[in-house]
Amino acid sequence: MKFIVSTPDSLPSLVHRMLEGLAGRRKVALYGDMGAGKTTLVKAFCAHLGVFENTTSPTYSLVNEYSYTDQEGVSALFHHLDLYRLASQQEVLDIGVEEILYDPWYCFIEWPQLIEPMLPPETARIYVEITGETTRLIRIE
Repeated sequence: MKFIVSTPDSLPSLVHRMLEGLAGRRKVALYGDMGAGKTTLVKAFCAHLGVFENTTSPTYSLVNEYSYTDQEGVSALFHHLDLYRLASQQEVLDIGVEEILYDPWYCFIEWPQLIEPMLPPETARIYVEITGETTRLIRIE
């Protein structure tokens, strides 16, 4: 599934279609160059789900956790990981990634290359490609 995003402001209107592309998968590996808009995409997903907290990049915290209420009225969590600064799989294990990868909640992972072998087989992959100053091609696999 592919989407062309002309501006960051158009992301919220596409999230429901992107969720269809995820086909129920809740673990998502995000690929894209620095500045491609991976965190902006996560913010749009969080807003769509009803996260009220300020959604920020976990570049220094490594893991951000947000809460929201799902469609059935049940409290749910959204994990946002940024593994850019980590150098080894052991560092990833030290932050508790295994537990997060196999819990029932959404988990979006920026810079997932280091943990590719650890990702559950059903992990969705979203590629964000810079195609212009404000335009992006988003591909879901």
